[in-house]
Amino acid sequence: MSKRQELQDGRRQAARRMRLAVVGILAGVIIIVGGILLYQNSQNNRPAGSFVQITPAAYPQANGRQVGDPNAPVVMQEFADFQCPYCGEFARSTQQQIVDQYVATGKVLFIFHNFPLSSLQPESGQAALAAMCAIDQNQFWPYHDMLYANQTGENVGDFTTSRLVAFAGALGMDKPSFSQCLNSKKYQSQIDQDIALGDSLGVQSTPSFDINGQIVAGAQPFNVFAQALDQALAAKGK
Repeated sequence: MSKRQELQDGRRQAARRMRLAVVGILAGVIIIVGGILLYQNSQNNRPAGSFVQITPAAYPQANGRQVGDPNAPVVMQEFADFQCPYCGEFARSTQQQIVDQYVATGKVLFIFHNFPLSSLQPESGQAALAAMCAIDQNQFWPYHDMLYANQTGENVGDFTTSRLVAFAGALGMDKPSFSQCLNSKKYQSQIDQDIALGDSLGVQSTPSFDINGQIVAGAQPFNVFAQALDQALAAKGK
């Protein structure tokens, strides 16, 4: 065999090995992706199981995702992920103090924005969509509280589709219309806008709060928020 033929044969064999390697990699990717999709589908369709019931709290002048006087001198915007444990800590404790002392008194307008890590935490994205769907039935804040009351970990099955729909039913919402909203991802563009807004304000973690332009990061003690709110009110002459 000539050197030329040897070289051609070598190139053909190398090309064949490359094709086989590519096929093997693609097959592996398909198997992995298929497994992930099958797992997510089984999780989403599993029975809702038991969950914590809540007594809806009172939110003064609730309107969609905001609560309080729309003409309040200070606006406090929260950026949160329903699977974030520190977001849950804030919602179950400090938030009510802020509502009682600043929102109910007309000093602060509080607005919630979704900031889910959807690509890494699929249940975060689902929970955000579900909370937005609750707006259609004027139940955002009760649903918000229901989500945090049933938060036990990240991607452990707390916020599967069946459970999200069951939460809605427990709050007296119309389940078929809620399910249709959730499955259609009706509010995905709004969630994307929330994320873009948070990015533009410099939000890097959850929960984070924008108080008239000042960012407070983390589930801080009430006195930290009180100081920031009082400073914002003083700047407005209030």
